[in-house]
Amino acid sequence: MATVTETVAAHAAPQAGSANAPQETIDGFHLVIEALKLNGIDTVFGLPGIPITDLTRKAQAAGMRVISFRHEQNAGYAAQIAGFMTGKPGVCLTVSAPGFLNGLTALANATTNCFPMILMSGSSEREVVDLQQGDYEEMDQLAIAKPLCKAAFRVLHAEDIGVGVARAIRAAVSGRPGGVYLDLPAKLFPQSLEAQAGRDSLIKVVDPAPRQIPGEDAVKRALDLLKGAKKPLIILGKGAAYAQADADIKALIEKTGIPYLPMSMAKGLLPDTHPQCASAARSFVLPGADVVMLVGARLNWLLSHGKGKTWGGKSSKDWGGQKFIQVDISPTEADSNVAIDAPVVGDIGSCVAALLAGLGSSWPKPPAEWLDAVNERKTRNVAKMAETLAKNPTPMNFHSALNVVRDIVKANPDACLVNEGANALDFTRSIVDMYKPRKRLDVGTWGVMGVGMGFAVGAAVTSGGQVIAIEGDSAFGFSGMEVETICRYNLPVCIVIMNNNGVYRGDETPYGNAKDPAPLVFVKDARYEKLMEAFGGVGAYVTTPAELRKAMEEAIRSRKPTLINAMIDEGAGTESGRITALNPTAAKK
Repeated sequence: MATVTETVAAHAAPQAGSANAPQETIDGFHLVIEALKLNGIDTVFGLPGIPITDLTRKAQAAGMRVISFRHEQNAGYAAQIAGFMTGKPGVCLTVSAPGFLNGLTALANATTNCFPMILMSGSSEREVVDLQQGDYEEMDQLAIAKPLCKAAFRVLHAEDIGVGVARAIRAAVSGRPGGVYLDLPAKLFPQSLEAQAGRDSLIKVVDPAPRQIPGEDAVKRALDLLKGAKKPLIILGKGAAYAQADADIKALIEKTGIPYLPMSMAKGLLPDTHPQCASAARSFVLPGADVVMLVGARLNWLLSHGKGKTWGGKSSKDWGGQKFIQVDISPTEADSNVAIDAPVVGDIGSCVAALLAGLGSSWPKPPAEWLDAVNERKTRNVAKMAETLAKNPTPMNFHSALNVVRDIVKANPDACLVNEGANALDFTRSIVDMYKPRKRLDVGTWGVMGVGMGFAVGAAVTSGGQVIAIEGDSAFGFSGMEVETICRYNLPVCIVIMNNNGVYRGDETPYGNAKDPAPLVFVKDARYEKLMEAFGGVGAYVTTPAELRKAMEEAIRSRKPTLINAMIDEGAGTESGRITALNPTAAKK
């Protein structure tokens, strides 16, 4: 397929009376670009190729930032985390068929995690696809995308580009946010319209995510239940972080005096060092609470579905007896696993504001017996963790390495922390405190590995600030080639690989009489830092906490792309991290 040439032509004003004066026209390329810019979208993440190569060139020429990746999946992860951080849909641009499929994992992950994202893909022509005549990269992409996203649209005519982009934006951010697919066939781009008519067809979306006000009766029901609680607990989910209602959430927590538990990506909404934070007593407060208020959090597997031993039940199917208040924008989320006694349906910001207003001036604090018990358990667990972190074993383990990361993040609270892996994820989440909202970015609901480098690029581009990526060596392998992207755009990303030579650990021996390495073992002492150096970044190989600290401090001081290969005990870590029980084989060992 030949590259489409420029079709926008601004001609000199015709002489008076000229009947054949040429008109200014605008093509599909520029209508897509202008539709995005009209709606405040100034960055796209993607990978150029037929039929969207010229779209990326023209977008850059029009002043948009085009971040080009080595793999579409990572571009999609960058787009979705930009959406989470800004509340505007991140845009991922891919070629047709295989490129579209590469982006589809990210689209599905965005939908599952409620991240606003638009996957825009070039595609083959409808008449060829429908007759299965064997076009270049032929695929019915719209049909494939539909089950994996909130909405899917196809634009066939240039005059409908404005409508297509507007519908995609509104679908991505309204209600419960998520992924949207926008199909752009190749022959759409060279279509041209009279310039003014084309621009008049574009739509600036007004109030794309309208407020949804909770019912007064629902707010009263929730507050009455909370007021009568003897052992109340508030759980903050990433939906609360996404809402950017930070001040009201902080006021609600502090005015009620109720202990709160932040889910992973809600860490930092209030500092993890806040006196009401119950993270260090998680295993105590979940089964111990009598009334639990969920704010932008779902009772899915991350919270053991609200049942089982985590909540004080005798088996995985037993309800622990808690009463639940659920603040969520989706009414169908209530009762998904256990009965919700007081659903409060609306956008998080409006719901929290209504709850805060309903507290009045004399809200009673929780009983001292409950608060004292939570604090006693916190104090005990924090002291136990401090003893572990103070150790300096040789070789390093996760605790001694992450004790350094903990200090670095505390000294740089504005840095975004990207985190993925099995043990690398679990240990970092429990050891490294966060101090500001939307700074911890991790694998989310699916626990999918491979988000790391896409998230790191997306966070660096979106925030303009420092990113620290703590990676398991296995997780890094999914997207490691994007270190070239990090270097190409000179992004201030410091990657720390917790290298223990394997998927969970590197000391596993072959099974049976196999001559091959065990399935979960990697090349011993792999020199990942050389990959960063190959593209002009800074590499460091470290074996002690002191070396790790020095390398991280230098990376942040210089803001240069840096990869630190932190060698840790290959016997450190457990299979599947903290979710070993989900692996039937591991559970039997």
